[in-house]
Amino acid sequence: MKSNLEGIEQTLQQIFGAQKLGLEELRETIRGLEESFDLLSQKWNLQILYILFLRETTGFGELKKILRANSRTLSDKLKMLNQNGYILRSVDEGPPLRVGYSLTARGRNTVLLALPFLYYSSSNLT
Repeated sequence: MKSNLEGIEQTLQQIFGAQKLGLEELRETIRGLEESFDLLSQKWNLQILYILFLRETTGFGELKKILRANSRTLSDKLKMLNQNGYILRSVDEGPPLRVGYSLTARGRNTVLLALPFLYYSSSNLT
């Protein structure tokens, strides 16, 4: 784990060092990160992304069963994740009409980056 964290740190230093961010650019970067963290830290959002990572395309009903969330809340979360480019919503006209959700590249990359962080955080809390 330590070597992974050191690798991540070195990569970030190379990225930000090469960009030579000015004060205003740094503020914009921080604002963008805050928006992403705010969205992803809301209840159900990371869980939805993780389920879609494991199951690829998943229907609304299956997500609702797994999460045990009410329909309105789940619908709102899925709309928000879709609007922010983390998931895709696809409609199969049927019959019957079916709606499926899957990860975008951004959503998949977010899960790949978040899982080590969550693992590290949980293993250090116990």
